[in-house]
Amino acid sequence: MASLGQKLRKGLWVVLGSVFLVIGIIGIIVPLLPTTPFLLLAAGCFAKGSKILSNKLLANPWLGPYLRATKEGSPLTWRWRIASMAFLWASMTLTIVFLVEDLIIRAVLIVISLVVTLHLATVGRKRR
Repeated sequence: MASLGQKLRKGLWVVLGSVFLVIGIIGIIVPLLPTTPFLLLAAGCFAKGSKILSNKLLANPWLGPYLRATKEGSPLTWRWRIASMAFLWASMTLTIVFLVEDLIIRAVLIVISLVVTLHLATVGRKRR
């Protein structure tokens, strides 16, 4: 039987995992907020706090394949890459058009989007 300290630690891991999961999901939509690190942190926290939540996260039809591919080090499929690029450019376009008036900030956001797009297009390629 688990002691009170062990139960509190597991509960803390679950709370942290939940916070990281929410931030990761927000990162899917919000430009410049990274998604992968927070989802990986959530998966790690759930693995320490609750096998049930860990298994549910990995079995999730949207996040599970992405997490498993990242965890196993296998490259992202082109479907994931294109979807990521579409979300990136849609959110950046909305941000640039409706939220940002400064020309320099708009230019910086475009450069960041181009760099992230380049990264997504080349990640997982074998180097010679």
